[in-house]
Amino acid sequence: MTRSVRSRVLRAAVAGLVVAGLLPAGLSTSTAAPVPTTTTVTPQALPGPAGDKAAKPYMGWSSYSMQVFNPNGGSWITADQLIKQSDAMHAKLQPYGYNYINIDAGWNDGVDAYGRPTPSKKLYPNGLQAVIDHIHANGQKVGLYTIPGISKAVIDAKLPIYGAPGCTTGDLPVLPLQKGDYWGIGYRIDFSKPCAQKYVDSIADLFGSWGLDFLKFDSVTPGSGISDLSVDARDDVKAWSQALKRHNIWLELSWALDINYADTWKQYANGWRIEWDVECYCTGTALTAWPNINRLFPKLAEWWRHAGPGGWNDLDSLDVGNGSMDGMTKDERRTAATLWAVSAAPMYIGNDMTNLDAYGLSLLTNPEVIAVDQAGRPAHPVSTKSNRQVWYSLNADSSYTVALFNLGQTDADMTVNFADLGLNGAAKVRDLWARKDVGTYASSYTAQSVPIHGVRLFKVTPQKSSTISVNDDDLRVTYDGAWQRNNNYEVPAVSQALTVGVTDSSSKTAAKALDLPTRTVQVNNNDPGIVYTGNWNYSSGRGLGDYQDDVQWTETNGDSFSYQFVGTGVDYVTETDPGQGDVDIYIDGQLKQTVSTYMDPSLGHNKPQQVVYSVSDLPNGTHTIRGVKKSGQFMLLDKLNVRQESLLNPDTAAFDKGAPADVNVTLGRDPGELDGIANAGKDLVKGTDYTVNGNVVTISKAYLATLPVGNTPLDVRFRGDYRDDIHATKDDGASVGLTFTGTGVEWSTALAPDQGDADVYVDGKLVQRVNLHNDVRVTNRTVFSTTGLKNGQHTLKIVKVNGEVLRNDTIRYTLAK
Repeated sequence: MTRSVRSRVLRAAVAGLVVAGLLPAGLSTSTAAPVPTTTTVTPQALPGPAGDKAAKPYMGWSSYSMQVFNPNGGSWITADQLIKQSDAMHAKLQPYGYNYINIDAGWNDGVDAYGRPTPSKKLYPNGLQAVIDHIHANGQKVGLYTIPGISKAVIDAKLPIYGAPGCTTGDLPVLPLQKGDYWGIGYRIDFSKPCAQKYVDSIADLFGSWGLDFLKFDSVTPGSGISDLSVDARDDVKAWSQALKRHNIWLELSWALDINYADTWKQYANGWRIEWDVECYCTGTALTAWPNINRLFPKLAEWWRHAGPGGWNDLDSLDVGNGSMDGMTKDERRTAATLWAVSAAPMYIGNDMTNLDAYGLSLLTNPEVIAVDQAGRPAHPVSTKSNRQVWYSLNADSSYTVALFNLGQTDADMTVNFADLGLNGAAKVRDLWARKDVGTYASSYTAQSVPIHGVRLFKVTPQKSSTISVNDDDLRVTYDGAWQRNNNYEVPAVSQALTVGVTDSSSKTAAKALDLPTRTVQVNNNDPGIVYTGNWNYSSGRGLGDYQDDVQWTETNGDSFSYQFVGTGVDYVTETDPGQGDVDIYIDGQLKQTVSTYMDPSLGHNKPQQVVYSVSDLPNGTHTIRGVKKSGQFMLLDKLNVRQESLLNPDTAAFDKGAPADVNVTLGRDPGELDGIANAGKDLVKGTDYTVNGNVVTISKAYLATLPVGNTPLDVRFRGDYRDDIHATKDDGASVGLTFTGTGVEWSTALAPDQGDADVYVDGKLVQRVNLHNDVRVTNRTVFSTTGLKNGQHTLKIVKVNGEVLRNDTIRYTLAK
């Protein structure tokens, strides 16, 4: 049994108790006291039911890691054990902010006469309430666990719903019955029926009467291994959010939530698990393993911008408290603790808190690292194209949090270039794990010998006169009105090869230029831009004719890949085989086609590099292709072919050394957008190697004569919007703002035919109306600037006046001298 399958079996065994339909003896009598249904509703500024309690990621403990580590997992949620954990937290970790005790699956053993879960009498002989009261007396908060849906037994019992005369549990399911969760434990509730919300309300009111502070809602779909909407718990999430909000109970969703529905999770929940379980299911041996930490990095590279006050990216339990059971090296344990902190993830540990080692305690109680987590500033990578990655976030005080993660197999020196952070100027660097300053540096800092799977964590504080660039998606930027990120309003930086075929007719043996390529970009399956959801595996060296001799593959229906690209078309390329089946293809969120990757066995096996889906008539811009496994034993991804509009006319050229002549190429974009031309990474010299006259670039024959016979690709680069993204609005009166401390500020954004005027306010006063219209779309132009402000806190506000759209790209401010 594989670990992934085994984990599902174990989780289903304990989760099943939630909706297992263990009915009380004697349905006519309820053993539960009536629960008051009237509550005081307090308006909350933040999304999600917990309100202001979710302004920061929570800190605490969850029982689940120890439940699956211990052969007798139920012993980890007994009254005695929970009281021990609460007391240990109170003594060791609570002074540092840890205060949630979350009881995972298995706490209940049936339902009462109203179909509401009842605590296990075996686990809690004196009642669960006594445990909750002890936890609260320690100044802590308590959480429980449930899943979507309702069991067949409870449906068939037709129990009355508390506080809802005329409603019974038999009224609740979707008919015919539909699976309600990943494991198939319960059935979907039909929330178009008024009784459905009343049933959820009755359970939430019961939880509220117990003093519950937190609810983990597991097996939420799309996600939890199912992303094809065949099982869809979004209505459950909405209903539970509405019910829990009356009691300000934190709602945490699990597991491996589908990022395509991030807006839903952000609207209704306070946190969401972005990946599968961190536990390795190594019973009695280890809690987790390095691969389960390492796989979080590409997930966070996609999810980071979705976290913020009110809702947080959940990375699962932080199992770093005891080296004898954590399953990782010391360096890996510190890397995990750093990743949780810089991601502003809920820091809830999974270890036995009565048995933490000294190093584990030092990881969990470093006040400067905890402060990073609680600042709520999710970090993001400069790039994920290397296994040595720089992650950073801009803080409210203009400092940066910077983590250097060595995900490679050897120790390495690692450098952070301040310009990559958006900082132009010198900065003071402080080592947060060592809790000491390391010096002031002009433009970069290099950490020596970062260990294998290790990390260095720094605070980088800009010095006087530095300039800070704030990207449009930074949490410090505030938006009022209907704004959206990108959606084809952006122009990313791109490059295109101008392939020069060089011949020499003066040679006795004339060389012939090779066939020249077309404008198609091939994206291999291991490209870091492809997001895999579910249990995907990587296979290389198959020797079957795969593109670059590798593929990505999965066996689980509902697993998916997605890729965002700029262009006019895309192909999904895979192998066909008798072991494969159907795949649903979505373009920009719309189901376009169900394609078959099956091959009749009479025709053979493993037929590589087959185009099973193709589209070529998309509007030029940003698009997303998504493939979801629907049937068959396997689904594979070999590569994607992306077709892009040519920015060069022509995009090939010929040069004869025997009859040399300049080469002229017409640009498909504004010549001011040309960022340079390079050969094998070395830039050509503008004015010498090439010149620009209007839209025509001329590459000199003197330079071309230095090229060898054959084909030479020259990389023609075009700049794009800052960090390749923007925010845009169509609504007049919509605004964007930034609060900063400094003496000057400027706004850079796009100019375009679809834009009009915007009013710029500084400290509440209208100072300028700027015109953003231009005959062609150009990027990153400074349209407003002011200096000489009094050193102190200021506000910049930009308001759309007219035009079809307003784009926001970058705001830069300058610190005092």
